[in-house]
Amino acid sequence: MEKASVRESIAPSTVETGTENPGLELMETEVEPEGSKRTDAQGYSLGDGLGPPTHQRRSQWPFTKARSFCKTHTSLFKKILLGLLCFAYAAYFLAACILNFQRALALFVITCLVIFALVLPFLKNLLGKKLTRGLKPFENSRLKLWMKWVFAGASLVGLILWLALDTAQRPEQLTSFAGICMFILILFACSKHHSAVSWRAVFWGLGLQFVFGILVIRTDLGYNAFKWLGEQVQIFLNYTVAGSSFVFGDILVKDVFAFQALPIIIFFGCVMSILYYLGLVQWVVQKVAWFLQITMGTTATETLAVAGNIFVGMTEAPLLIRPYLADMTLSEIHAVMTGGFATISGTVLGAFISFGVDASSLISASVMAAPCALALSKLAYPEVEESKFKSEEGVKLPRGKERNVLEAASNGATDAIGLAANVAANLVAFLAVLAFINAALSWLGELVDIQGLTFQVICSYILRPMVFMMGVEWTDCPMVAELVGIKFFTNEFVAYQQLSQYKNKRLSGVEEWIEGEKQWISVRAEIITTFSLCGFANLSSIGITLGGLTSIVPHRKSDLSKVVVRALFTGACVSLISACVAGILYVPRGAEADCVSFLNTSFTNRTYETYMCCRGLFQSTSLNGTNPPSFSGPWEDKEFSAMALSNCCGFYNNTICA
Repeated sequence: MEKASVRESIAPSTVETGTENPGLELMETEVEPEGSKRTDAQGYSLGDGLGPPTHQRRSQWPFTKARSFCKTHTSLFKKILLGLLCFAYAAYFLAACILNFQRALALFVITCLVIFALVLPFLKNLLGKKLTRGLKPFENSRLKLWMKWVFAGASLVGLILWLALDTAQRPEQLTSFAGICMFILILFACSKHHSAVSWRAVFWGLGLQFVFGILVIRTDLGYNAFKWLGEQVQIFLNYTVAGSSFVFGDILVKDVFAFQALPIIIFFGCVMSILYYLGLVQWVVQKVAWFLQITMGTTATETLAVAGNIFVGMTEAPLLIRPYLADMTLSEIHAVMTGGFATISGTVLGAFISFGVDASSLISASVMAAPCALALSKLAYPEVEESKFKSEEGVKLPRGKERNVLEAASNGATDAIGLAANVAANLVAFLAVLAFINAALSWLGELVDIQGLTFQVICSYILRPMVFMMGVEWTDCPMVAELVGIKFFTNEFVAYQQLSQYKNKRLSGVEEWIEGEKQWISVRAEIITTFSLCGFANLSSIGITLGGLTSIVPHRKSDLSKVVVRALFTGACVSLISACVAGILYVPRGAEADCVSFLNTSFTNRTYETYMCCRGLFQSTSLNGTNPPSFSGPWEDKEFSAMALSNCCGFYNNTICA
């Protein structure tokens, strides 16, 4: 635009009247149009005259230019920064592994899991189409049917051969296998629709459970991995002491149960909420659900809920599929309930571990229960309706609604307070009720000269045959039957607490029999019992499940009430079958204690190793009248055998010691 020139008179009245003022001159002023910019001789902008002075604009120009450059190359800078961070972490990772790999094992496992999670989408995009094209020939109906029969036949032959070879040395494992068959027949006899049973889902679910059990219990890699995982979980849960000791004091935390176990629930609830906010829980749940869905042929919603039960409780898992519950079939709702009854949540898992229960057994039992729950739910309540959720794409899970990690942690801890209070209230109430029932039964028994009649004694007689079919030795059956009865009719917390007391007695070296009463159960029985108690299948859970689901879909209250009792019974059978699988696969781990070397030392306290070695020494000792005792086996011709016998007699009573 061109500049306009106007002539202005400072005194217009003088011009109009014709008089001249020699002190005033007409001035010619150049007016710049609005929006124009001025530049100096070097081409720099001088501004529009309305902003800061020109020298300030010149001083700000380098910063403006730098900001513009950074905005233009933001993505490049991010890639460079990410590359530097990855390089620094790689150097740190290599240094840690080279210096001490055993010490850096946890870092190695976490790094491998993160790399796998990052690489998986690229592999799926890269090889997904090729795999799909490679599987197209198998879409032929005849070939597909033929492959199914071949796979089924090979699996059956492999199972028979494995049982024949593996049980040759341990025949008691066949009892556990017979227990699995017994529970399956019972569920089939109680099935809602016998002709509609999906045997594909049943056999695939049981097969996946069995294969996972072999991986965890039998293979050294799986056993050591889950043992290591259990130890890490135990170490992680021990950090709760830092918070609970500050709030309650060291004395209460060490001596009072409520201040030991209940804070762990709050801490674990906080951690689970953070993982859910970050999307890690949803990612794992979706992967597990996808695998179960494509192998077992179940629908997306029921599979997702059952997979979620591995990590969350029976009332939280249905929230994962909340928008779909209104349209689910009765069979799908039954599967959702069964998954809740058959598993335990991550929060109470920490509480059970704090009791002293074997952590690796608890974790593996909870994971193994997921495919078995789907299998048995389709056996007890087969699908006869048309489901709306058969898509193999599954159901997408949203991330947490919290705005940041701190809010997620706070909400998780706050929500866990209710769970901790619920656990404490249940323990107080059920232990008090159990004591009252035992007192009443004892009083009624004494009226007819029956001494020591209690609820546990009744359970030990009624459930003893069933426990024996799980693979428990007959001498341990009364105690295990008591625990199973307490779990089903009372609460799993009470049962696990009692199991931990038996375990502590064994580890402390208490004699197995005192005045004709068994004090603890064997290691094999402990493992089987741990699996059998792992689940929320007890009578009180009926109200919890109905209350949680009814609040989500109140118009389906009658449908929920129809299937809840059957789901409870099915969920209990899931835990019992998991225990049977543990009974089949369990073998003693680790080398036997070197009792000869152990008893050659001056031991000063009782331990499980002390008891077992001393019992072996007692069995290898014989008395010959007034002559000194003679020794056989590994203690024969050992100079210290007499001294070891004397030490053992100082701890344990035996006829040899008389």
